[in-house]
Amino acid sequence: MRASDLAEVAALEKSLYAFPWSLGNFRDSVNAGYDCWTVTHGEAVVGYAVLMVALDEAHLLNIAVASEWQGQGIGREFLAHMVGVASAAACQIVYLEVRPSNFAARHLYRALGFQQIAIRPDYYPAPSGREDALFLGLAL
Repeated sequence: MRASDLAEVAALEKSLYAFPWSLGNFRDSVNAGYDCWTVTHGEAVVGYAVLMVALDEAHLLNIAVASEWQGQGIGREFLAHMVGVASAAACQIVYLEVRPSNFAARHLYRALGFQQIAIRPDYYPAPSGREDALFLGLAL
C-alpha cells in the first residue's frame, strides 16, 4: 500500500462497512510501519490488508476485498499471503477480530485454520449499540 493508494483504500472501506476505518486510520498504519498491502486489478485497488507485527506475534487489523470481487478466491489467497508475511517475520501466531455477524469472513478464517480464542465484548460499533468480536488465532 502506497500513500497514493490511501484515498482509494479508504473509499473502498467506506463502501464495504457501516463503521469504516477513516483515511487517517490507514495513513497512521502506513506511517507506523505496519505491513500494509493492496490487491489491484490494473490500476484499481480491489483489496487491502493491514498487519501489525510485534515481536513474535502478528495482528491482522483489517482485510477486505471489494464486493464485486468477492467469491473468486481473492480473499483466501490474500489472507494466505498475509499469513505468509507474518511467518516470514518469524511470528509464532496471527491474531484477528471478526464480527459474529460476518459469516463469510468467519467461514474463510475457519477454512484457513484460525481458531477462536476468546470473545471481546462490545468491541465493534453497531447500528443498535455495540457488537462483540470473536478473537481468533492461527499458530504458525
